Amino acid sequence: MPERLKLGVSSCLLGEEVRWNGGHSRARYLTDVLDEFVEFVPVCPEVEVGMGVPRPTVRLVLSDGEVAMIDPKNGTDWTSKMQRHSRSRARQLADEHLDGFVLKSKSPTCGMERVKLHREGTSPLTSGRGLFAAELIDRNPLLPVEEEGRLNDPGIRENFVERLFAFRRLKELFAPKWTVGDVVAFHTREKLLLRAHDPAGSRELGRMLAGAASRPRSSFASEYQDGFMSSMAKRATIRKHVDVLQHSVGFLRRSGDEVGRDEFFEAIEDYRAGLVPLVVPVTLLRHLARRHEQAYLLESSYLAPHPKELMLRNHV
Repeated sequence: MPERLKLGVSSCLLGEEVRWNGGHSRARYLTDVLDEFVEFVPVCPEVEVGMGVPRPTVRLVLSDGEVAMIDPKNGTDWTSKMQRHSRSRARQLADEHLDGFVLKSKSPTCGMERVKLHREGTSPLTSGRGLFAAELIDRNPLLPVEEEGRLNDPGIRENFVERLFAFRRLKELFAPKWTVGDVVAFHTREKLLLRAHDPAGSRELGRMLAGAASRPRSSFASEYQDGFMSSMAKRATIRKHVDVLQHSVGFLRRSGDEVGRDEFFEAIEDYRAGLVPLVVPVTLLRHLARRHEQAYLLESSYLAPHPKELMLRNHV
């Protein structure tokens, strides 16, 4: 097992009683499943900024194009204090070298999207972002970020966890003194996984890598990392997985194992039709790669992008 991932999380999602009413919003997937593989870094901007528990509820108010955080009961304006704290906290978290963050949905501080923006005399908009969430994302643009509610969707959950582990691998690549050869080897291992998320992005990264030796190291590293995580952020689909699986057959053609290939094609078609989950053709591909000692496939992150104990591909 690799070293545990470092995952920032809104404190209430871990069961900490820090919500406005003294309660919590425990996210069981985090505390009962993912906790075995991550070290949590809890954050509650409201408590950290001094609002206390319990506390009056606050809301985001949109007026003249500006967003403010207001306590509607007594009119207290928390905007400047929360913005200053959020900027400082986001800088601190950048130094923590997080692998990802899970935010509390709909929160005026932590909501990633669809946060209510109240307006005088009319109904709220649902297009806001929490003040802390905005600073976190702006300060850490490569960081995988999700809301706990969206993790109930098996596809979004698998994509997010896949990004967590991919981000850790990417950081480990560029953390020491790296060479272009190191990046080539990394890209070779990640190529099928990238193709499942963003075929065009994968090709663009390949072209970028081809010209890496003639570019300044810092600009190449920055652009490659940005392109890699942008591609991984795009959701893999059944169609794209089928493309990767069919492409993988080409590495087995010389084996002469027609029966094995036929079984694999049948598994791909069953997956395309929704009869079996992704784990079925991927498991068969891994079996065939081992049987025929196909090193490229065995070393590919696509076959094992996250711990099998999480069983994420059993549900997509």
